[in-house]
Amino acid sequence: MNNHFEQYFRSAPCFLTVQDKDFRIIDANDWFKKEFGDFEGRHCYQVYKHRPDKCEQCPVERTFRDGQSHKSEELVRTIGGREISVIVYTTPITNGNGEVTAVMEMSTDITEIDSLRRQLRESQQRYLQLFEEVPCYISIQDKELRIVDANRLHRETFGEGYGEKCYKIYKHRIKECFPCTVRQTFKDGIAHIHEEVVTSQKGEPLNVLVCTAPIVDAKGDIKYVIEMSANITQIRLLQDKLSSIGLLISSISHGVRGLLNGIDGGAYLLNSGMERNDNARIRQGWEMAQRNIEQIRRMMLDILYYAKSRQPVWENISGKELMEDISKIIAPKAAKLNIDLRGEFPSDGVPMVADYKALQTLLINLIENSIDACRVDKKKDHHFIKLCLNLTTDMIEFEIEDNGIGMDRETREKAFTLFFSSKGTEGTGLGLFISHNIAKDHGGSISVESEEDKGTRFLVRLPRKNPIMPEDSTEPRSS
Repeated sequence: MNNHFEQYFRSAPCFLTVQDKDFRIIDANDWFKKEFGDFEGRHCYQVYKHRPDKCEQCPVERTFRDGQSHKSEELVRTIGGREISVIVYTTPITNGNGEVTAVMEMSTDITEIDSLRRQLRESQQRYLQLFEEVPCYISIQDKELRIVDANRLHRETFGEGYGEKCYKIYKHRIKECFPCTVRQTFKDGIAHIHEEVVTSQKGEPLNVLVCTAPIVDAKGDIKYVIEMSANITQIRLLQDKLSSIGLLISSISHGVRGLLNGIDGGAYLLNSGMERNDNARIRQGWEMAQRNIEQIRRMMLDILYYAKSRQPVWENISGKELMEDISKIIAPKAAKLNIDLRGEFPSDGVPMVADYKALQTLLINLIENSIDACRVDKKKDHHFIKLCLNLTTDMIEFEIEDNGIGMDRETREKAFTLFFSSKGTEGTGLGLFISHNIAKDHGGSISVESEEDKGTRFLVRLPRKNPIMPEDSTEPRSS
């Protein structure tokens, strides 16, 4: 029987050694002798690693110390100089008193496995680096639309959103988007592409082109969906203006036809009033035609502002006179809708340097937005719009507040984006976008505070001076 065990020891397809307490090899199998040569009287570390002293972490030493088996991974070198990765197991050999007199060490060649493992790690690192550094927003979502992983650009833009619902991170919504392309990919297992407007953690609206694709497990079941979003905001800003205007004109043609019909109606009243010498009819027809002409004028100005970039025409103006003029323009429309229009302006003229017509467009767009918000609000018996003019050291603040229908968070964050309108077919989606651009052209900003069913407050902050104008030009424009 002992001869059988001797044969097993000698022919085992691994490196077997028996070592004493001084780490000298006292026996070894044929496989070991073939790769490492003569071992008589030599220490294991001399044979395995060609070093003059014991290894810092030695499993044989640990087995002598505690009588237990130990495991480690080592890099050894054969007699021919070839490096081999081995996994080492040690087991104690005891005498009749249970004392450890020797340790048997079994080392298995795992060089190929170690090479494959290293290649796998390198491959994983490369893919991780690609995932992290790819110049688009990438998120991995589960079936509950929770974000389970995201790349660096996504985290920097939208924040650390692990475990959060995608629609909360991207759009600050409390309900799931409909339709949802991630849901569609989970359902049909194919890629989907669509365009969205999302909001960064800094509140910046971003136009993104979104592509979704399934991630399957070993069984072929869809476990996750990867969502890749490319930022196309600049492309949208630089898109062909003429084609955009063509789409815009197509979308507002119905409104233009209605205004033209209104002009025709006013002209009919005017002509018939002149034939009958009816001054009241003449006045009614003229007011009707004038009102529709003004609406067409404003619509065309919005289109022209969008279609052609223009620099402000700087001049000295009075902020107070500007607000008073706008109040006179808006007052009839507000009165007709039973909206209380209030104004609080300083007693002095509030001189500033700005483009008078551009600021008039900016403020009227905001006020008309407030008028529409009050008009469609059926939950209140009384509505108001409050206009305020405030001064700081270097800035002028135009404040427009209403108690209309208000906006939810998603609407607030998209309010100043191109062609976005919450009014359906009644809006062009240009007014607030143009107002925002005018404020930026003046070196200022527009902020909005709003709550559903309570109302909205726009705050326009503009510098009082512009470096283009000479310092001694302090007289405001004449009215």
